Amino acid sequence: QVQLVESGGGLVQAGGSLRLSCAASGRTFSSYDMGWFRQAPGKEREFVAAIDWSGGSTLYPDSVKGRFTISRGNSKIAVYLQMNSLKPEDTAVYYCAAASGGGLWELPPVVHYWGQGTQVTVSS
Repeated sequence: QVQLVESGGGLVQAGGSLRLSCAASGRTFSSYDMGWFRQAPGKEREFVAAIDWSGGSTLYPDSVKGRFTISRGNSKIAVYLQMNSLKPEDTAVYYCAAASGGGLWELPPVVHYWGQGTQVTVSS
């Protein structure tokens, strides 16, 4: 059974930091690109960050560039999102995602597996 399990969400004040983690199991995720998306209440799910299977390439939208950093564990089956200088508008449910074949670099992104999500709330 394929599973992506997120952790690390919570409540933080504006300007603070959080580190999200995603543990993958059930397939050879070391060969998958991994990423993060988020969805705020009443809004569509949006892309936040992606990292390729090797960890050598990353991608961010302008809204988080310079504040968020995505990385992979040494085993390549865990992925992390370090979020700094958080803003109230970063409040959302954050989802881990996995894709093969460069799907996360497509517009719109093509995701093959989703996690269940973890809540991030940034207070002003």
